[in-house]
Amino acid sequence: MTLGILLIALLVILIGAEIFTNALEHLGQRLKISEGVTGSIFAAVGTALPETMVPVVAVLSTASTQEVREEVGVGAILGAPLMLSTLTLFLMAVFAIHKRGWQDEFHPERTGLTRDLQWFLLSFGMSTVAIFVPHHVTWVRVLIALSLVFVYFIYIMLTIRASARLVADGHGTKADEPLFLVRLMGRINVPENLFTVLVQLGMGFALIIFGAHGFVQGVEQLSEWLGITALVLSLLIVPIATELPEKVNSILWIRKRKDTLAFGNITGAMVFQGALLPALGILLTPWEPRREVIAGLILTIVASTYLLLMLRRGALRPVHLFFNGCCYLAYLITVLV
Repeated sequence: MTLGILLIALLVILIGAEIFTNALEHLGQRLKISEGVTGSIFAAVGTALPETMVPVVAVLSTASTQEVREEVGVGAILGAPLMLSTLTLFLMAVFAIHKRGWQDEFHPERTGLTRDLQWFLLSFGMSTVAIFVPHHVTWVRVLIALSLVFVYFIYIMLTIRASARLVADGHGTKADEPLFLVRLMGRINVPENLFTVLVQLGMGFALIIFGAHGFVQGVEQLSEWLGITALVLSLLIVPIATELPEKVNSILWIRKRKDTLAFGNITGAMVFQGALLPALGILLTPWEPRREVIAGLILTIVASTYLLLMLRRGALRPVHLFFNGCCYLAYLITVLV
């Protein structure tokens, strides 16, 4: 029964992601914005909302004990960037190899990807520092949390500012396929306008959330059977379920050689989840050093720094991202062995 729920939920997410990405490309083309903005802000924030709600609901709800709620909150907050910077990039490389071959190079828009990684490392580094700030030094923790919100605001401004120049240089978002909703309703001549694009965007997003919710339920039932603690569950299991939208969207884009959208969808979500969600954790949870937490922080920073260094080095190929997969494997060994 649990396996059936997982498979059905996965199918719903796949369908929703296909609808969502198609509408998002049309929206970016209609608004005349760059692929960087479409991937790093629109797609990243939109598809990050399902996993964003897990720690928010966990921290603010009254269900279960306070200790369990705090563990789920902290685990979900730190697990999302860990999953994106390690396992997600590795899976994207695997599908790229299957479609494009071992020797193919990725060609993302480098300035945007570099900006994403730099601002993520800044914000996530600040979140790591906050872990070691004593609870009684409240003003420092509050200052760091507010600074994280400000950092994300500056990041958005810089990304949008760069959009016009990138569009002029040929990095505008272009839709390769007709809008699905228009093609589906072709017999009644549904017009392709902004309203239709937004309707399809909402349909895709609703399917993603619905599928992710069902997937989380199935994974939670499986975790109870396996006897996994709340913190380890949140760090490992919940992000696998809730990060599926990013994985699927980026895999779809990487197979179509839309590398800027594929990478931006992941790294943009990393900035979002490395700045705003830790601000919530710093203010509303213990946010203290534990072995599982410290290991996750270190490996996330290592994997992200490695990607930034490889990007600056020159050609970026799928095989290079196998190191990120090794980082995730190292984390599994750390918390499970």
